[in-house]
Amino acid sequence: MENILPRREARENAFLLAFSQTFGDIPLAEAITSHEENDEEHPVDGFSKHLLNAYYDHSAEVDDEIRAHLRNWTMERLPRVSLTILRLAVAEMLFGGENKPGVAINEAVELTKKYGADEDYQFVNGLLGAVARDHGLDTEQAEQ
Repeated sequence: MENILPRREARENAFLLAFSQTFGDIPLAEAITSHEENDEEHPVDGFSKHLLNAYYDHSAEVDDEIRAHLRNWTMERLPRVSLTILRLAVAEMLFGGENKPGVAINEAVELTKKYGADEDYQFVNGLLGAVARDHGLDTEQAEQ
């Protein structure tokens, strides 16, 4: 169980950097490098960087996946917190190589509860569950 806190923290730090870039004009790849060197409070470690790069490298596919699962919503209408969390979680599930979609979903829900609006976590949970089902991913796996 020792890996849970570092991974949870890594996911949160990846989210914070990705979220800050939705309002910034620095490309994400550049922000990853400069943030890694300069932020002591929310450092970007190897796992954080892996998640950010999975999203950065597959951003079009990730956004297409999210868009395909929206019902009566558009990407532009999604709250920025939820959209950023969805992007990182979908990237982790489909391109992260860990094969632990249940963990990615649970962590995304926790981040949404912490940073999002009151009921947004239900939307995030439902959309990520639908993505996992459509890709035949087993969401019952727990992080070791």
